[in-house]
Amino acid sequence: MSNKEIYQRTLKFSLFRFLYSFLAFIVVAVIGAIGFMVTEKTFDNGLIGMGIGIVVGLIALAIFLRYVSYTYKAGQIAMMTQAITTGSLPKDVVGEGKRVVKERFATVALFFAATGIIKGIFNQLGRGMTKLGEALGGDSGKNVASVISAVIQVVIAYLCDCCLGWVFYRKEQSSAKATLEGAVLFFRHGKTFARNMGRVFGMGLASLLVIGGAFSGIFYLIASRFNEFFVILAGEFTEIFAESEKGFTDLLQSPSSLMVVSAVVAGLIVWGILHTTLVQPFVLTGVLRNYLESGMHDIPTESSFAMLDSKSAKFKKLHSEAA
Repeated sequence: MSNKEIYQRTLKFSLFRFLYSFLAFIVVAVIGAIGFMVTEKTFDNGLIGMGIGIVVGLIALAIFLRYVSYTYKAGQIAMMTQAITTGSLPKDVVGEGKRVVKERFATVALFFAATGIIKGIFNQLGRGMTKLGEALGGDSGKNVASVISAVIQVVIAYLCDCCLGWVFYRKEQSSAKATLEGAVLFFRHGKTFARNMGRVFGMGLASLLVIGGAFSGIFYLIASRFNEFFVILAGEFTEIFAESEKGFTDLLQSPSSLMVVSAVVAGLIVWGILHTTLVQPFVLTGVLRNYLESGMHDIPTESSFAMLDSKSAKFKKLHSEAA
């Protein structure tokens, strides 16, 4: 099956993830608006109520999206893996994806334990790379470190998904051992994976400009219809930052600039949802194929774990526990 066919056949997972993520975003916005209206009328300080409402909504969102990630994101990766390694998919792709995920991990806790292992290993190795930038010294060193850190986080996100695919492929191994094998694969075939980074960052930038820009414009048009709300909100920000130095906070004290900031933030949130649920899976299909095909022809052995044992204390500890 081609990458395009695999993406199309597994698109239902993306649509479910988009639907649930967008509904969650709406719920957070509504809770924040309700908090603003209640405290504005009761205590003449809507900003506090809006903040409390958003925090409560985000906590509920995080809990809910863990289930969505477990069910639909993991299911999509499982079916992508099956399509790449066997060349076929069942008729009921979503149902089979859910079944495979439950069979492999049984509970949400086990799933996040596996992904936590992956992130822990690569974050530890990534911190070492970031320190190289900081070692340059001064502001330039900090800027280099920030860029390195941001790039590493993007790479780690794709690595987590690829390692998860390897866990689904290596059915005869425990999920912990298969996860460690997946980490080894990246460093053994790093050049193969690196060739995909142009696609990863290119698609990311393109979707940011197109999707993020379009929705920022749409949200600005919507925000401009609620001028009174932004006048009140800007007034409250003015009181809070009255003694602050000039800078970004000045944008929050003007109703017109506050509209722009709010529209951009909302646009970026929607871009994040659309990019994560619809664009990333398309890019991941090609990245995952290269990753799996490299591993299928060169499955890690115990001797190949030595390199990461020496570079990551966390990996070494997990390796000894999984052995």
